[in-house]
Parts: sequence; structure tokens; C-alpha cells
Amino acid sequence: MKAFTVVKGPAASLPRNNVDTDLIIRIERISQLVRGQLGPWLFETLRYREGGPEQGEREDFVLNQPAFRHACILLGGVNFGCGSSREMAVWALEEFGIRCVIAPSFGDIFFANCLQNGLLPICLDAASIATLAAVAADGTPLEVDLRALQIRADGLEPMPFEFDAARRAVLLEGLDEVDQTLRLADDIDAFRRTDRAKRAWAYMPR
Repeated sequence: MKAFTVVKGPAASLPRNNVDTDLIIRIERISQLVRGQLGPWLFETLRYREGGPEQGEREDFVLNQPAFRHACILLGGVNFGCGSSREMAVWALEEFGIRCVIAPSFGDIFFANCLQNGLLPICLDAASIATLAAVAADGTPLEVDLRALQIRADGLEPMPFEFDAARRAVLLEGLDEVDQTLRLADDIDAFRRTDRAKRAWAYMPR
């Protein structure tokens, strides 16, 4: 998993509540494509005119605007990532280049999927997000620093945010659940040796 320490760049504002995972990446694309091919289809129905990419882009959609075509931060609304539990929604965001989503709240499964893929989900109140959106509206980059738990930008007082300490530690090191388990390999082996001596019947013969 890609580690998250500091990310700096354009922040696109999508002030829309209840953005679900089907809006992020449609089920048709999940059935047709594999990981690494999803980025162009992120927010498909918002980015493109009816009929798909061959009909052209919607100029009014934020990610189609020159200042935000390479946005690495997304400012969202309440309950971002709700709906079905598709990890591909996080993959699509990451493949587009989004490394951090800042919203007042998230769908629980989407939030967990972010943590498994090195994408940082930050909860901030709506007023703070509106402040960030105003600063970033002309393309002024935001800097999200997970080490310092701060969001910074020119002309903005550093804005603190909270994040669970254990989750922060694994994001900083880029450890998914498999990596975290492998770090406990010696402890797991020691437990199995002790347990085998006590409960040999529970183990298959070697």
C-alpha cells in the first residue's frame, strides 16, 4: 500500500451530499474493466455528456476544469462514499490522482476501503470545508500533512484535523492488514508452538 505522509496540490470541490459509490464508479465499468483502467471512468455521469466520453466532457464539472484536472484532494459533502461496498470506488479515485478526500462524514465501508488503499479520508465540519474550498477555488494548492495533522495553504492559518492514532500510524508507513499481520509473524509462530503443545488434536499432522 502506498504510504501517506504529505500531499500538496489542487483541491477540487464537489459540495454534494450522499455521493454514493455507483456515482463514483458505475457497476458496468467494474464488470468490464480491471484495476488500473478505472481512472478515466471516475464520476462518469458527471464528467461526460449523456452517451459517454465520445459525446464530450461537461465543461461545468469541476474535474474537467483546467485548474483541477490534476487535483489530488477532493472536498466533498455529507455521507461521501455511501451505498454499495465496492473497493473499486477507492481505486478509481486513486487512479485519477486523488490521495485525500475531506468531507463532514463518510460511508463506513468506503472509509475502511480508503484506509486499505492509502487514500486519506478526513472528517471536517462543513464550515471548515467551505473555507478550504474558497481558498482552493482559483487553483491555490492545499497541503495535507498527516504527520502534523494539519491542512495548510497560502493565506490560511494551519487547520488541524483529528485522526485515529493507530490508523494514522499504518497510513504513514503504508501498511495494509496483510502487512500488519506479517509484522506479527514471530508472535503468531510462538503462539502456535505453545498451542500445539497444549492442543495437538487441533492441528493437522505434519
